[in-house]
Amino acid sequence: MIWNGDPENWARRKLMAETQTQLGLCADWQIELIDRSAYANKLLSFKPMSWSTSRLCHGDLGGTSKGGDRTQTKDNFSMRALIQAPKPALYLGVSGLIPFLSAPLLMAATQSFYPEVAYSQMVYGASIVSFLGGARWGFAIPEGSPARPDWMNLGNSVVPALVAWLALLCKDNVAEGALLVIMGLGLSLHYDLTLLPGYPSWFKAMRTVLTLVATFSLVATLTLKKFCAERKFKELQN
Repeated sequence: MIWNGDPENWARRKLMAETQTQLGLCADWQIELIDRSAYANKLLSFKPMSWSTSRLCHGDLGGTSKGGDRTQTKDNFSMRALIQAPKPALYLGVSGLIPFLSAPLLMAATQSFYPEVAYSQMVYGASIVSFLGGARWGFAIPEGSPARPDWMNLGNSVVPALVAWLALLCKDNVAEGALLVIMGLGLSLHYDLTLLPGYPSWFKAMRTVLTLVATFSLVATLTLKKFCAERKFKELQN
């Protein structure tokens, strides 16, 4: 500000200059406040990303991508998860081994091979193989299931039933039927552990144990057929 010799005029101009400076600062502060408010409103205006329930439950679990739900199948599980199994599932699963184990135990105790007993064991095994395929079908159908009702899940769930049907056709050759049942059990286990997703870890652990015991019982029956004399079951009753 230039001094012109008039104190009163100089003081008036100084006051006007200070007022303009304050007004300018106030305007700048208001502009900054408006900018900040606009930025905050912009942030608040963003809506959260929504995902449909069917998308979450039919393939996007575990970060699946173009490969569909197959990436889930690589999840590892531990046999320790067996202790987490619900008691009804565990007790019913273990009791389901009784028809498998009773056949070779009876033959080993009597040192004889009974074709009727071996056939009944094979028929029971075929029904279990078919049941395992139906369980996969039923698991993939409900809305919200981690497994999609696609060709992969539903198609592979039919294969065990076809293998069981072929085993039942081997009435005159129990050994071939038993081998088909063993193949069906192993195929179903392979599907559930490595190929198809969705089952909890405790179920996979229980399936592994039950499948191994059932397979060994069928192998034991086939072994007894080779080393024991064949007899009719009616002779045991007499």
